[in-house]
Amino acid sequence: TSRRDVDGHIIGVVGIGQDITARIAQEEEYSRLIDTANAPIFGVDVDGKVNVWNQHASDVVGFTAEQTFGRPFVREFITEDFRSSVQDVLDKALRGEEDSNFAFPLITKEG
Repeated sequence: TSRRDVDGHIIGVVGIGQDITARIAQEEEYSRLIDTANAPIFGVDVDGKVNVWNQHASDVVGFTAEQTFGRPFVREFITEDFRSSVQDVLDKALRGEEDSNFAFPLITKEG
C-alpha cells in the first residue's frame, strides 16, 4: 500500500509478506497422496471440466492426466446411461451438498 507524508504525498510503499513454505509443502504432500492413491481420483472445476486425474485413474481408464485436463468430465468420461445422475451429484457437490458412496462407470480409452 502507498505510504504518504503529512501533506499526502506518496513517499514510498509498505508491503506485508507471509511465509507460505509450510502451506506449499502441505499442498505438495496432498498432491502426492492423490497421485499415489490405489483408487481412481478425479476432480472437476465449476464448469465440470477435469482438473484432477491421478495415476490410478490413468491406469484404469487409459487416458493420461494431460489427455483429460480441461475436457468435460460427464460428457466425455461417463457412460451415457449414468450422465444425468453423475451430473446431479457433481452439481450438488458444487453447491456444498455432499453425497458419498456413489458408483458409476467410466469410459475407457478403448471405449
